[in-house]
Amino acid sequence: MYATFWALVPPIVAIALALITKEVYSSLFIGILVGGLFYSGFNFEGTLVHIFNEGLIAQLSDAYNVGILIFLVFLGIMVCLMNKAGGSAAFGKWASAHIKSRVGVQLATILLGCLIFIDDYFNCLTVGSVMRPVTDRENVSRAKLAYLIDATAAPVCIIAPISSWAAAVSGFAPEGTNGLMLFINAIPYNYYALLTIIMMVSMTIMKIEYGPMALHEMNAKNGDIFTVAPVTADSDDKIEGKGAVVDLVFPIVSLIISCVIGMIYTGGFFSGESFVDSFANSDASVGLVLGSFVAMFITIAFYIIRGVLKFHDCMSCIVEGFRAMVPAITILCLAWTLKGMTDSLGAAEYVAAVVENSAGSLLNFLPAIIFLIACGLSFATGTSWGTFGILIPITLKVFPLESGNPLAIICVSACMAGAVCGDHCSPISDTTIMSSAGAQCDHIAHVSTQMPYAMTAAAVSFVTYIVAGFVKNPVVSLLIGIIMMLVVVYLMHVSQKNGVMIGKNAVGKENTDSKA
Repeated sequence: MYATFWALVPPIVAIALALITKEVYSSLFIGILVGGLFYSGFNFEGTLVHIFNEGLIAQLSDAYNVGILIFLVFLGIMVCLMNKAGGSAAFGKWASAHIKSRVGVQLATILLGCLIFIDDYFNCLTVGSVMRPVTDRENVSRAKLAYLIDATAAPVCIIAPISSWAAAVSGFAPEGTNGLMLFINAIPYNYYALLTIIMMVSMTIMKIEYGPMALHEMNAKNGDIFTVAPVTADSDDKIEGKGAVVDLVFPIVSLIISCVIGMIYTGGFFSGESFVDSFANSDASVGLVLGSFVAMFITIAFYIIRGVLKFHDCMSCIVEGFRAMVPAITILCLAWTLKGMTDSLGAAEYVAAVVENSAGSLLNFLPAIIFLIACGLSFATGTSWGTFGILIPITLKVFPLESGNPLAIICVSACMAGAVCGDHCSPISDTTIMSSAGAQCDHIAHVSTQMPYAMTAAAVSFVTYIVAGFVKNPVVSLLIGIIMMLVVVYLMHVSQKNGVMIGKNAVGKENTDSKA
């Protein structure tokens, strides 16, 4: 079965089961099991040895992979510390005193969501509790708040080089490749994330709403911010810490600076290399571990000195932060093991031979096709990480980075963008569920109001990936995508104005008829 179509069966099985069962853990493991059976010739002992000794244990013995897992743990601890300190709540109070308009509070929500780019879970858990009192005061619907939370969670994290998402993507890079530079190079091609942010900001400024969201916003202006009453209780409004705004900003700034210094340190910056070269040659795994540990230590010391948290409270965050990252760590470990199964079956050799004999002109459409596949898989399973954990290794077998083909970066970015898009729309996504909870919005109301917005960004992104497949220039294709998105938003604006005028005329005619 080596270097034949059978080498692709394990990931295909994992994808098919994920679509059918909508459960990523068992689907990944069954894909791993199929790979082990194929490799051992259906020998029971050989299957177990290959799956665990040469698969899972080998992946967890890899120094780079272990570094990524340690970074995730430190990040989880940082998230827990900042929540417990109450810095996010202090930011909410500050915003209430300084922001006095509906547009202003929505832009502040977007700004805070973009500021908390280190992790989507932290974003959802923080932005809702911080901005909910502020948006309520300005009669912004809970459905709109949930959308703003969701649209600044994964879409922001997937274009932030210092984030848990960057660490995860780096872990799927082939051996000998700088995973962080792969992630950074893919950012200009991550159209769904970039266009979602542009769409969200422009619609907020131009006061455009359509689909079910228009009804929610109209009701909110009339005093009903829910439209559909939420199931979530108000218990999470209780403030746990007594922090100030600085207790949110300082740890995030410390994390960014420390991680950048850690990465350029591993790239030889302090040994004479330039900043750009040291960043490009850095070991992301080691650099992020060093930086996140230093930032965690600084944060703990900062909170204790300020009297915001006691030492005992800080230590309790270590276990809580680790526990919060267990789902992400589990998905990473299973996805790495599945990648090991396909490698041992010679998937790279088989795909390389197929691509070599295929029609070159059709390859230009692959970014758009990969984007759609990632959207469907992520929507069905509710997980971005599981999706690009499956698809990125396959994509890099089709277009090896060492070949220099620009489609390699474009297709990797299409995997990530599609995974975020599907996760953004999926009602079973952790991020979607946490956004509903953070905004205390009815979950189905959040899904139904967000779907038209997400589909609009997805449609423009799909067309942009078709353009990118032929142009292969990040600046040109991104500008075309931005122009298309702004045109769509403007057409929505014109349509909304016409709808309002028609409504007013209809009301006027009705009043005239009633008088007659």
